[in-house]
Amino acid sequence: MTSPENRRITDLGTLKAISHPLRMRLYRALFTARTATASQLADQVDEAVSLVSYHLRKLAEHGLIEEAEAKSTDGRERWWRPSSYGFSIHDEDMRDAPELAAANAAFSRTVEEQRSGMYARFLDERPTWSAEWRTASTSSEWLPRLTAPELAALAAELDAVVEKYDRRARAAEEAGDTEGRENVAVHLYGFPYRA
Repeated sequence: MTSPENRRITDLGTLKAISHPLRMRLYRALFTARTATASQLADQVDEAVSLVSYHLRKLAEHGLIEEAEAKSTDGRERWWRPSSYGFSIHDEDMRDAPELAAANAAFSRTVEEQRSGMYARFLDERPTWSAEWRTASTSSEWLPRLTAPELAALAAELDAVVEKYDRRARAAEEAGDTEGRENVAVHLYGFPYRA
């Protein structure tokens, strides 16, 4: 079972490791699957098993994933799982380290590109989803005038709500309640801008 806490990334090596686009896709796929082999992940990301294995080992070297208990009797299969319940990167850890700030900017761009791609794919595939899923999906934009502390509080509350639903869903799945469950992406942004 993965740790209940997010891992806080504060070192350049780990930040560079997760910034690689394929590694981020693999981490996301593994987080969704809970446990998987390189072969299973290779099918999901449409890459060679040897390449996926290499990148999984790099993620493991930085403690982002770890070996999991085997789910089959094939001793050649190596099973992986996330080593924590996600990870976080905090601006205050980057302030006095320009190389960390640059790596964080690269990471953030990679994540944003992948999130945009996920949403664009949903928009393209929307007609293939049931009416219930189309109705349940959401896209909102709010433009409040907040202070920095208010935005920080809002972000913390939103994170807590999404985490509550995710943990509840994981517990239900572990108890066998899998009927009607789909992977769901929730992307929230909160940032200042000038009109």
